Amino acid sequence: MDYFLTISAESESLYKEKGSKFIGYAIPVTDEAQVKEHLERLAGMHHQSRHVCYAYRLGADLETYRINDDGEPSGSAGQPIFGQIRSFELTNVLVAVVRYFGGTKLGVGGLIHAYKTAANDALERAQIIKEYIPVVFTAKFEYARMGDVMGTVEKYNWNVVDTDFQLSCKLTFSCKISEQEQVMQAFEPLHDVELEIVNG
Repeated sequence: MDYFLTISAESESLYKEKGSKFIGYAIPVTDEAQVKEHLERLAGMHHQSRHVCYAYRLGADLETYRINDDGEPSGSAGQPIFGQIRSFELTNVLVAVVRYFGGTKLGVGGLIHAYKTAANDALERAQIIKEYIPVVFTAKFEYARMGDVMGTVEKYNWNVVDTDFQLSCKLTFSCKISEQEQVMQAFEPLHDVELEIVNG
């Protein structure tokens, strides 16, 4: 896969059930520090709420995730929220649902439905985007080769990340995973250019 799916900006939803309010938030995040910041912000905004339940998933490999019921019965909140993240096939996203208790207990089944619905509605309101996964290369070459190297990178519209042009030059650029073989072939005629994959 060249890409993963995430959301472009924060979105919000509101679901009501027997007096309880469930406010859903879908928030783009790239690491656990951002997750922590957003959860603290939501807790501050909703300090009178009973629960702030959440789930998140990080990374292109889809393997980093966490689920939290925040005091609700086990499996009644975090798991249905995470189920919606999986259903939309998203990563780099935090979905939190804030609950204001309305005085009537909903039971585990009712809670599962409410948290699932609030999470689904927040994600439905979000703009889902593709994020391409880059492969990063460095090319090391003598200054005389500058035109050939830059011409090759510009021809295929690869993304220049960093440049260090002196007598001995270094260019860092990235491409999509599917273009990796194309990079190797394009640089094959430039025998004196040292090409190295930084990641990927």
